[in-house]
Amino acid sequence: MKTYSPKPSDIERSWYFVDADGMVLGRLACKLAHVLRGKHKPIWAPHMDTGDFIIVVNADKIRVTGRKADQKTYIRHSGYPGGLRVTPYKRMMDKKPGYILYEAVRGMLPHNRLGRQMLKKLKIYTSSDHPHTAQQPESFPF
Repeated sequence: MKTYSPKPSDIERSWYFVDADGMVLGRLACKLAHVLRGKHKPIWAPHMDTGDFIIVVNADKIRVTGRKADQKTYIRHSGYPGGLRVTPYKRMMDKKPGYILYEAVRGMLPHNRLGRQMLKKLKIYTSSDHPHTAQQPESFPF
């Protein structure tokens, strides 16, 4: 039996809609990464982007469990000595709530060109409005 490798013409991309209001950050990010990679499809191949587009609304209403709201931090570095910047979860939630979900999903995708290509199919909005109504998104397949 030969190994199946999908051709670019075999890949059909769907659009999915997710309302993140009250959802847990890690659990939602895991499901989003699964669909962005295309692992829910029978034609999935690890070396190709077979995933679908996802629209997430109300990203500012996402929640975390336990004491993560007090303890979780986001770290970045400028590259210069002493350039480490640490931002607590609460301040990041006030400043950039969409970035929190974006980083959680990014950490669950491959860390290479393919992962960056998959991440471009994730559209995150903090309000309940989005400009993708023309794509006629379906409800998310949990």
